[in-house]
Amino acid sequence: MKIPSRMRAVAIESPGAASVLHVVERAVPRPRRGEVLVRVHAAGVNRPDVLQRQGKYPLPPDADPLPGLEIAGEVVASAAPGAAVAVGARVMALAHGGGYAEYCRVPASHCLPVPDSLGFVEAAAVPETFFTVWYNVFRRAALATGEWLLVHGGSSGIGSTAIQLAVARGARVIVTAGSDEKCRFCESLGAVAINYRDTDWAAAVMQHTENRGVDVVLDMVAGRYVQQNIDVLARDGRYAIIAFLDGPRAELDLRRIVTQRLTITGSTLRPQTIAEKAAIAADLRTNVLPLLESGAIRPIVFKTYPLADARDAHLLMESSAHMGKIVLHVSKGQTP
Repeated sequence: MKIPSRMRAVAIESPGAASVLHVVERAVPRPRRGEVLVRVHAAGVNRPDVLQRQGKYPLPPDADPLPGLEIAGEVVASAAPGAAVAVGARVMALAHGGGYAEYCRVPASHCLPVPDSLGFVEAAAVPETFFTVWYNVFRRAALATGEWLLVHGGSSGIGSTAIQLAVARGARVIVTAGSDEKCRFCESLGAVAINYRDTDWAAAVMQHTENRGVDVVLDMVAGRYVQQNIDVLARDGRYAIIAFLDGPRAELDLRRIVTQRLTITGSTLRPQTIAEKAAIAADLRTNVLPLLESGAIRPIVFKTYPLADARDAHLLMESSAHMGKIVLHVSKGQTP
Protein backbone atom coordinates (compact mmCIF):
# COMPACT_ATOMS: atom_id res chain seq x y z
CA MET A 1 0.00 0.00 0.00
CA LYS A 2 1.34 3.42 -0.94
CA ILE A 3 1.50 5.67 2.10
CA PRO A 4 0.65 9.32 1.39
CA SER A 5 2.75 12.16 2.77
CA ARG A 6 -0.24 14.08 4.18
CA MET A 7 -3.35 13.07 6.13
CA ARG A 8 -6.49 14.46 7.73
CA ALA A 9 -6.55 14.74 11.50
CA VAL A 10 -8.53 16.45 14.24
CA ALA A 11 -6.57 18.99 16.26
CA ILE A 12 -7.34 21.06 19.34
CA GLU A 13 -7.07 24.71 18.29
CA SER A 14 -6.82 25.90 21.91
CA PRO A 15 -8.30 24.68 25.20
CA GLY A 16 -12.05 25.15 25.32
CA ALA A 17 -15.47 23.91 24.22
CA ALA A 18 -16.03 21.27 21.55
CA SER A 19 -15.95 23.99 18.88
CA VAL A 20 -12.13 24.17 19.24
CA LEU A 21 -11.81 20.79 17.48
CA HIS A 22 -10.88 21.28 13.83
CA VAL A 23 -9.99 19.00 10.92
CA VAL A 24 -6.48 19.84 9.76
CA GLU A 25 -3.96 18.45 7.32
CA ARG A 26 -0.78 17.07 8.83
CA ALA A 27 2.23 15.09 7.72
CA VAL A 28 1.79 11.35 8.08
CA PRO A 29 3.92 10.31 11.07
CA ARG A 30 6.81 7.90 10.63
CA PRO A 31 7.12 5.01 13.07
CA ARG A 32 10.11 5.16 15.40
CA ARG A 33 12.06 2.15 16.60
CA GLY A 34 9.68 -0.39 18.15
CA GLU A 35 6.63 1.22 16.56
CA VAL A 36 4.27 0.47 13.67
CA LEU A 37 2.25 2.84 11.50
CA VAL A 38 -1.46 2.06 11.37
CA ARG A 39 -3.90 3.23 8.74
CA VAL A 40 -6.75 4.12 11.10
CA HIS A 41 -10.21 2.88 10.25
CA ALA A 42 -11.84 3.85 13.54
CA ALA A 43 -10.88 5.64 16.76
CA GLY A 44 -12.49 5.48 20.18
CA VAL A 45 -13.64 8.63 21.98
CA ASN A 46 -12.87 8.76 25.71
CA ARG A 47 -13.33 11.09 28.66
CA PRO A 48 -9.58 11.91 28.75
CA ASP A 49 -9.93 13.27 25.19
CA VAL A 50 -12.57 15.70 26.44
CA LEU A 51 -10.44 16.69 29.42
CA GLN A 52 -7.44 17.25 27.14
CA ARG A 53 -9.55 19.47 24.89
CA GLN A 54 -10.69 21.45 27.94
CA GLY A 55 -7.11 21.93 29.10
CA LYS A 56 -7.64 19.79 32.21
CA TYR A 57 -5.49 16.77 31.26
CA PRO A 58 -1.77 17.61 31.12
CA LEU A 59 -0.04 15.67 28.36
CA PRO A 60 3.03 13.57 29.07
CA PRO A 61 5.99 15.27 27.36
CA ASP A 62 6.37 12.48 24.79
CA ALA A 63 2.68 12.31 23.83
CA ASP A 64 1.25 13.24 20.44
CA PRO A 65 -0.74 16.48 20.97
CA LEU A 66 -3.54 15.26 18.71
CA PRO A 67 -6.39 13.66 20.70
CA GLY A 68 -7.23 9.97 20.48
CA LEU A 69 -6.04 7.13 22.73
CA GLU A 70 -7.32 4.02 20.94
CA ILE A 71 -7.51 2.98 17.32
CA ALA A 72 -8.24 0.06 15.02
CA GLY A 73 -6.92 -0.39 11.52
CA GLU A 74 -4.26 -1.97 9.31
CA VAL A 75 -0.51 -1.93 9.86
CA VAL A 76 1.08 -0.27 6.80
CA ALA A 77 4.68 0.17 7.97
CA SER A 78 6.89 -1.17 10.73
CA ALA A 79 10.03 -0.11 12.57
CA ALA A 80 9.74 -3.04 14.97
CA PRO A 81 11.77 -5.91 13.53
CA GLY A 82 10.85 -9.23 15.07
CA ALA A 83 7.58 -7.95 16.52
CA ALA A 84 4.51 -10.19 16.42
CA VAL A 85 2.67 -7.47 14.47
CA ALA A 86 3.34 -7.63 10.74
CA VAL A 87 2.56 -5.23 7.91
CA GLY A 88 -0.96 -5.98 6.70
CA ALA A 89 -2.24 -7.12 10.12
CA ARG A 90 -5.58 -5.94 11.46
CA VAL A 91 -4.90 -4.45 14.87
CA MET A 92 -6.54 -2.58 17.71
CA ALA A 93 -4.03 -0.49 19.63
CA LEU A 94 -3.52 1.80 22.58
CA ALA A 95 -2.20 5.11 21.25
CA HIS A 96 -0.16 7.75 23.06
CA GLY A 97 -2.30 10.43 21.44
CA GLY A 98 -2.84 10.96 17.72
CA GLY A 99 -5.75 8.58 17.25
CA TYR A 100 -8.09 11.14 15.66
CA ALA A 101 -6.26 10.86 12.33
CA GLU A 102 -6.03 8.78 9.19
CA TYR A 103 -2.64 7.40 10.26
CA CYS A 104 -1.23 6.85 13.74
CA ARG A 105 2.07 5.45 15.00
CA VAL A 106 1.89 3.18 18.04
CA PRO A 107 4.28 0.86 19.88
CA ALA A 108 4.05 -2.61 18.36
CA SER A 109 3.78 -4.02 21.89
CA HIS A 110 0.54 -2.06 22.44
CA CYS A 111 -1.23 -3.72 19.51
CA LEU A 112 -3.66 -6.61 19.74
CA PRO A 113 -5.02 -8.61 16.80
CA VAL A 114 -8.60 -7.81 15.84
CA PRO A 115 -10.69 -10.97 16.31
CA ASP A 116 -12.52 -12.14 13.21
CA SER A 117 -15.78 -11.58 15.09
CA LEU A 118 -15.18 -7.81 15.31
CA GLY A 119 -15.23 -5.06 12.73
CA PHE A 120 -12.92 -2.07 13.01
CA VAL A 121 -15.54 0.13 14.69
CA GLU A 122 -16.09 -2.38 17.50
CA ALA A 123 -12.36 -3.06 17.74
CA ALA A 124 -11.64 0.64 18.25
CA ALA A 125 -13.83 0.50 21.37
CA VAL A 126 -11.54 -2.07 23.03
CA PRO A 127 -8.06 -0.78 23.96
CA GLU A 128 -8.51 2.16 26.35
CA THR A 129 -11.38 0.67 28.32
CA PHE A 130 -10.15 -2.94 28.41
CA PHE A 131 -6.60 -1.92 29.37
CA THR A 132 -8.02 0.29 32.14
CA VAL A 133 -10.51 -2.22 33.52
CA TRP A 134 -8.17 -5.20 33.38
CA TYR A 135 -5.31 -3.40 35.08
CA ASN A 136 -7.36 -1.77 37.85
CA VAL A 137 -9.98 -4.42 38.60
CA PHE A 138 -8.06 -7.64 38.05
CA ARG A 139 -4.43 -6.69 38.59
CA ARG A 140 -4.39 -3.90 41.17
CA ALA A 141 -7.63 -4.83 42.97
CA ALA A 142 -7.36 -8.59 42.31
CA LEU A 143 -11.09 -9.28 41.84
CA ALA A 144 -11.65 -13.03 42.23
CA THR A 145 -14.35 -15.50 41.27
CA GLY A 146 -17.39 -15.22 43.53
CA GLU A 147 -16.52 -11.74 44.83
CA TRP A 148 -18.68 -8.63 44.58
CA LEU A 149 -17.61 -5.68 42.38
CA LEU A 150 -19.21 -2.23 42.63
CA VAL A 151 -18.84 0.03 39.57
CA HIS A 152 -19.92 3.66 39.42
CA GLY A 153 -20.96 4.85 35.96
CA GLY A 154 -22.09 1.38 34.99
CA SER A 155 -23.46 2.36 31.58
CA SER A 156 -20.24 4.05 30.40
CA GLY A 157 -17.64 2.41 28.20
CA ILE A 158 -15.59 1.57 31.29
CA GLY A 159 -18.69 0.38 33.15
CA SER A 160 -20.04 -1.86 30.40
CA THR A 161 -16.58 -3.39 29.97
CA ALA A 162 -16.15 -3.96 33.71
CA ILE A 163 -19.55 -5.66 33.99
CA GLN A 164 -18.85 -8.06 31.15
CA LEU A 165 -15.32 -8.96 32.22
CA ALA A 166 -16.30 -9.46 35.85
CA VAL A 167 -19.32 -11.62 35.00
CA ALA A 168 -17.30 -13.66 32.49
CA ARG A 169 -14.74 -14.39 35.23
CA GLY A 170 -17.34 -15.47 37.77
CA ALA A 171 -17.73 -12.33 39.87
CA ARG A 172 -20.96 -10.60 40.88
CA VAL A 173 -21.50 -6.98 39.90
CA ILE A 174 -23.44 -4.03 41.29
CA VAL A 175 -23.45 -0.74 39.39
CA THR A 176 -24.83 2.74 39.85
CA ALA A 177 -26.36 4.59 36.91
CA GLY A 178 -28.34 7.78 36.44
CA SER A 179 -31.59 6.63 34.83
CA ASP A 180 -33.91 3.65 34.69
CA GLU A 181 -32.97 3.15 31.02
CA LYS A 182 -29.28 2.99 31.91
CA CYS A 183 -30.06 0.59 34.75
CA ARG A 184 -31.89 -1.75 32.37
CA PHE A 185 -28.91 -1.60 30.00
CA CYS A 186 -26.56 -2.62 32.82
CA GLU A 187 -28.92 -5.38 33.94
CA SER A 188 -28.92 -6.79 30.41
CA LEU A 189 -25.15 -7.29 30.80
CA GLY A 190 -25.55 -9.18 34.06
CA ALA A 191 -25.28 -6.50 36.76
CA VAL A 192 -27.50 -5.48 39.63
CA ALA A 193 -28.23 -1.82 38.87
CA ILE A 194 -29.08 1.02 41.25
CA ASN A 195 -30.46 4.36 40.06
CA TYR A 196 -28.47 6.76 42.23
CA ARG A 197 -30.84 9.64 41.45
CA ASP A 198 -33.79 8.16 43.35
CA THR A 199 -32.15 5.58 45.66
CA ASP A 200 -29.65 5.68 48.50
CA TRP A 201 -27.10 3.66 46.56
CA ALA A 202 -24.89 2.84 49.55
CA ALA A 203 -27.83 1.43 51.51
CA ALA A 204 -28.93 -0.54 48.44
CA VAL A 205 -25.43 -2.02 48.04
CA MET A 206 -25.48 -3.27 51.61
CA GLN A 207 -28.96 -4.72 51.10
CA HIS A 208 -27.93 -6.60 47.94
CA THR A 209 -24.89 -8.05 49.69
CA GLU A 210 -26.83 -8.96 52.87
CA ASN A 211 -24.90 -6.31 54.82
CA ARG A 212 -21.55 -7.90 53.96
CA GLY A 213 -20.41 -5.21 51.52
CA VAL A 214 -18.48 -5.51 48.26
CA ASP A 215 -14.94 -6.76 47.74
CA VAL A 216 -13.86 -4.27 45.08
CA VAL A 217 -15.00 -0.76 44.11
CA LEU A 218 -14.12 0.73 40.71
CA ASP A 219 -14.69 4.46 41.06
CA MET A 220 -14.70 7.20 38.41
CA VAL A 221 -16.54 9.70 40.64
CA ALA A 222 -14.46 10.17 43.84
CA GLY A 223 -15.28 13.43 45.67
CA ARG A 224 -18.35 12.93 47.84
CA TYR A 225 -18.43 9.22 46.98
CA VAL A 226 -15.11 8.31 48.60
CA GLN A 227 -16.31 7.89 52.19
CA GLN A 228 -19.43 5.98 51.07
CA ASN A 229 -17.26 3.65 48.99
CA ILE A 230 -15.09 2.95 52.00
CA ASP A 231 -18.20 2.33 54.10
CA VAL A 232 -19.60 -0.32 51.69
CA LEU A 233 -16.37 -2.32 51.38
CA ALA A 234 -16.23 -5.71 53.06
CA ARG A 235 -13.30 -6.81 55.21
CA ASP A 236 -10.10 -6.86 53.12
CA GLY A 237 -11.89 -4.85 50.42
CA ARG A 238 -10.00 -3.03 47.66
CA TYR A 239 -10.88 0.42 46.34
CA ALA A 240 -9.60 1.41 42.88
CA ILE A 241 -9.92 5.06 41.84
CA ILE A 242 -9.47 5.92 38.15
CA ALA A 243 -11.08 9.37 37.74
CA PHE A 244 -12.52 12.32 39.65
CA LEU A 245 -15.82 13.38 38.08
CA ASP A 246 -16.90 14.80 41.46
CA GLY A 247 -13.46 16.23 42.23
CA PRO A 248 -10.13 14.90 43.56
CA ARG A 249 -10.59 15.91 47.21
CA ALA A 250 -12.50 14.22 50.03
CA GLU A 251 -12.64 14.34 53.81
CA LEU A 252 -12.27 10.85 55.26
CA ASP A 253 -12.73 8.94 58.48
CA LEU A 254 -9.74 6.61 58.30
CA ARG A 255 -10.79 4.26 61.08
CA ARG A 256 -12.67 1.84 58.81
CA ILE A 257 -9.63 1.49 56.56
CA VAL A 258 -7.64 0.28 59.55
CA THR A 259 -10.26 -1.86 61.26
CA GLN A 260 -11.42 -3.59 58.04
CA ARG A 261 -7.93 -3.90 56.49
CA LEU A 262 -8.93 -2.00 53.37
CA THR A 263 -6.66 -1.17 50.44
CA ILE A 264 -6.99 2.04 48.42
CA THR A 265 -5.27 2.11 45.06
CA GLY A 266 -5.55 3.93 41.78
CA SER A 267 -3.93 4.56 38.45
CA THR A 268 -4.24 6.43 35.22
CA LEU A 269 -3.19 4.75 32.00
CA ARG A 270 -1.57 7.41 29.85
CA PRO A 271 1.52 8.28 31.96
CA GLN A 272 2.56 4.64 32.34
CA THR A 273 5.69 3.53 30.51
CA ILE A 274 5.75 1.66 27.23
CA ALA A 275 6.87 -1.47 29.09
CA GLU A 276 4.08 -1.18 31.67
CA LYS A 277 1.43 -0.82 28.97
CA ALA A 278 3.00 -3.69 27.03
CA ALA A 279 2.60 -5.90 30.11
CA ILE A 280 -1.10 -5.04 30.28
CA ALA A 281 -1.44 -5.82 26.56
CA ALA A 282 0.19 -9.21 27.14
CA ASP A 283 -2.31 -9.90 29.92
CA LEU A 284 -5.19 -9.02 27.61
CA ARG A 285 -3.81 -11.24 24.88
CA THR A 286 -3.85 -14.19 27.25
CA ASN A 287 -6.96 -13.55 29.34
CA VAL A 288 -9.32 -11.34 27.34
CA LEU A 289 -8.80 -12.01 23.62
CA PRO A 290 -10.22 -15.55 23.93
CA LEU A 291 -13.40 -14.07 25.46
CA LEU A 292 -13.71 -11.58 22.59
CA GLU A 293 -13.00 -14.26 20.00
CA SER A 294 -15.69 -16.55 21.43
CA GLY A 295 -18.25 -13.77 21.72
CA ALA A 296 -18.53 -14.21 25.50
CA ILE A 297 -17.89 -10.48 25.80
CA ARG A 298 -18.18 -7.71 23.24
CA PRO A 299 -17.42 -3.99 23.11
CA ILE A 300 -20.70 -2.08 23.02
CA VAL A 301 -20.77 0.86 20.59
CA PHE A 302 -23.51 3.39 21.30
CA LYS A 303 -22.95 5.74 18.36
CA THR A 304 -20.44 6.46 15.61
CA TYR A 305 -19.48 9.73 13.92
CA PRO A 306 -17.31 10.58 10.94
CA LEU A 307 -13.89 11.99 11.83
CA ALA A 308 -15.03 15.45 10.74
CA ASP A 309 -17.83 15.35 13.34
CA ALA A 310 -15.55 14.84 16.35
CA ARG A 311 -17.14 17.92 17.92
CA ASP A 312 -20.51 16.18 18.05
CA ALA A 313 -18.91 13.06 19.53
CA HIS A 314 -17.42 15.18 22.31
CA LEU A 315 -20.75 16.86 23.00
CA LEU A 316 -22.36 13.44 23.38
CA MET A 317 -19.58 12.33 25.73
CA GLU A 318 -20.05 15.45 27.85
CA SER A 319 -23.81 14.90 28.02
CA SER A 320 -23.31 11.41 29.53
CA ALA A 321 -26.37 10.29 27.55
CA HIS A 322 -24.49 7.40 25.94
CA MET A 323 -24.56 3.75 27.00
CA GLY A 324 -21.36 2.06 25.90
CA LYS A 325 -18.70 3.56 23.64
CA ILE A 326 -18.55 6.44 21.16
CA VAL A 327 -16.41 5.82 18.07
CA LEU A 328 -15.18 7.87 15.11
CA HIS A 329 -15.05 6.10 11.74
CA VAL A 330 -11.97 7.55 10.12
CA SER A 331 -10.89 6.08 6.79
CA LYS A 332 -12.79 7.18 3.73
CA GLY A 333 -15.49 4.67 2.97
CA GLN A 334 -15.38 3.22 6.47
CA THR A 335 -18.92 3.12 7.86
CA PRO A 336 -20.56 1.55 10.91
